[in-house]
Amino acid sequence: MTSRTAATFAPPVMEARRWLEGAEMPPGRPLLNVSQAAPVDPPPEALRAEMARLVQEEPEVHLYGPVLGHPELRAEIARRWGAGYGGQIAAEQVAITAGCNQAFCAAIAALAGEGDEVILPTPWYFNHKMWLDMAGVAAVPLPTGAGLFPDPERAAALVTPRTRAIVLVTPNNPGGVEYPPELVMEFYALARSRGLVLILDETYRDFDARTGPPHALFTDPDWPEAFVHLYSFSKAYRLTGHRTGALVASRTILAEAEKFLDTVAICAPQLGQRAALWGMRNLAQWLAGERAEILDRRAAIGDGMARLEDRGWRLHGVGAYFAWLEHPFEMPSDALAPALVREAGVLALPGTMFTPADDASGARALRIAYANVDRAGIDALFERLAALPFPLASAPGGH
Repeated sequence: MTSRTAATFAPPVMEARRWLEGAEMPPGRPLLNVSQAAPVDPPPEALRAEMARLVQEEPEVHLYGPVLGHPELRAEIARRWGAGYGGQIAAEQVAITAGCNQAFCAAIAALAGEGDEVILPTPWYFNHKMWLDMAGVAAVPLPTGAGLFPDPERAAALVTPRTRAIVLVTPNNPGGVEYPPELVMEFYALARSRGLVLILDETYRDFDARTGPPHALFTDPDWPEAFVHLYSFSKAYRLTGHRTGALVASRTILAEAEKFLDTVAICAPQLGQRAALWGMRNLAQWLAGERAEILDRRAAIGDGMARLEDRGWRLHGVGAYFAWLEHPFEMPSDALAPALVREAGVLALPGTMFTPADDASGARALRIAYANVDRAGIDALFERLAALPFPLASAPGGH
């Protein structure tokens, strides 16, 4: 018998870390780790102080809580999302999950069964693909092309009687691009017209370069019929280890998701939930500074491309935490990425980790995650990439 986990691939970030085994960085050239989209710095000092107080003074943070989340946090999200997006959201339409990945898993469990299909634009977020594989749900790839924007008409042609949902991530992981509001609405209209659900993952929305609402989905009073919203507090307040995410959906979907959540984790960690609530109420100015820093790093990516373009590199997408680069080498990216550790002291993920095996675009691409490299680090990254020799030698055992 084949297990559910055997239906998918190994976790990409963990696989990439193994490339570091035995690797030695030359003196004065430390490793540039652009492989993972997660801040490594702790939460801001004021939030850590509040979390310490909660641990010492609030006994309930050590106990099980409601499966669908802390009532105050659910209500705060409903209020803020409603005001920010210009729509009506009830606290009962919000669930708190152990991170946004769990929110996605819960949504799929509530919407699809074995043999059903979900449309994923490619390059896709690999954890979405992994969960669909393990759930027995077919991930139907929707190629996006050079601009990394999915096409609603191409998506419509992929819909079958087994299709249950379309998934969008904006700002995108891995491509970084921000989907125009009109494009998001076209996908919503497609979902509604075909009896599907649009799942929108906005994990990185706090670092969107635009001002104002990134879409108008919540302004439709009937949004619960065809829309599920996903969010994470990991990036905004550096709460990665405290696993706090959010799922906004109809009461019917949340009733089904509650069954999943209760059997997987019972509830999201109480400390993370309280920290997220405090952060929403007290860290607006601090978060604005974090956004400004990420936008500066995004600009640094654009500035640095001048060094690489005459070497054959191409930038296809940049935004939030990510840049999607096309490389100029003959070797595929799954051989190039391990070689970069040795040749340049750079750890990046190959495009093959984000695309189907038969998608040639993945072999030509690298994902750069710049959450933990500032402008100086980005400058060093481009300097190292520009200095790579032609042709670049394959890594041992590479293609």
